[in-house]
Amino acid sequence: MIRLRRGTVVGVLDDRPGATEVSVEIEGEAGRGPAVAIAYTSLVGPVRPGDRVILNTTAVALGLGTGGAHFVVAVDGPSPAWPGPIAGRTMKLRYTPLQVQVRVAEEEDSPHRAALEGSAGLEGVPVVWVPLHSMVAPAVAGARAAGADRVSYVMTDNAALPAPLSRVAARLRREGLLDAVVTAGQAFGGDLEAVNVFTGLLAARHAARAQVIVAGDGPGNVGTNTTWGASDIESAMVLNAAGILGGRPVAALRVSFADVRERHRGVSHHSLTALARVVLVPVHVAVPTVEDASRRELLWSSLREARLDERHQLVEVSGRVALDLLARRGVAAESMGRGVETDPEFFEAAGAAGVLAGRMAAGDSRWRAEQGSGQSPAG
Repeated sequence: MIRLRRGTVVGVLDDRPGATEVSVEIEGEAGRGPAVAIAYTSLVGPVRPGDRVILNTTAVALGLGTGGAHFVVAVDGPSPAWPGPIAGRTMKLRYTPLQVQVRVAEEEDSPHRAALEGSAGLEGVPVVWVPLHSMVAPAVAGARAAGADRVSYVMTDNAALPAPLSRVAARLRREGLLDAVVTAGQAFGGDLEAVNVFTGLLAARHAARAQVIVAGDGPGNVGTNTTWGASDIESAMVLNAAGILGGRPVAALRVSFADVRERHRGVSHHSLTALARVVLVPVHVAVPTVEDASRRELLWSSLREARLDERHQLVEVSGRVALDLLARRGVAAESMGRGVETDPEFFEAAGAAGVLAGRMAAGDSRWRAEQGSGQSPAG
């Protein structure tokens, strides 16, 4: 059951395209001080100080990892003025009280329909799968640093559904590093909307003219400490879609030497399971350069034990240039409270995948050389 509470907006904390973060005082909780809430403007319209709002407070009450924010369900007052005709006849969040009207790229009146229908697929465009949303920024930056002029992000619907929740995507757009966000499936709020991952990838290529596509979940993956019960297991299927459509699939590994959980130390068991048992097409796996010999051996031995070197092309790449670019642009990289200083391999792994994809897109001779020699070290 949804835990609903009434509150009053007392201030605006952040206003980005599609989302407004506000400070709210919740009825019956005055002694606790203002709380943070997020309003998606495509669902509830504009929200201003003084507005009374109805809030979904369920996740915060349960202590779940939503970032400590409530969500505005509705403005509690006169009905807002209807903005007039809205393009599109497709609903997302279908059959829920908040189902929202969008125009997907595939619709008859979409300016992109003909390009998608008449396309020859992805035409060799590299598609980078990132297991976690916190890997999007370094992957995008890596592709740009390696020479890709246009990069798009396809957000799948296995985690958060509203694209405006992502501060990272909004910042990458402002910095000119990311050209478009495509929301696929039930995910919504991107620059382009698509019915599924296949058409999401095609829209990124033919409508947004991407040279590199980064694809993966929005914020808020679910994990259950089981082999199959994790959001990124399903999102890995974007690599299958990329291969089917004639793209060049590239996998970013989830790597950490700072995570205290043994199953995520070195190469996460989620990455190993996905690449060994879910991904059915050969892919390029970007293996980050690790200077520490023992860590490097742990990383490579995990890949060999999972026999990924027999199924896929493993390419050792440095992702450092991606992190350097993010630092120059002032884009913070963080995952589960850890930053580049405390968990560098995590972010370098994502950056390495972006660099590899960017080299592919640019036809870089370094990538062509690595095609023949980029296998695991002996041992």
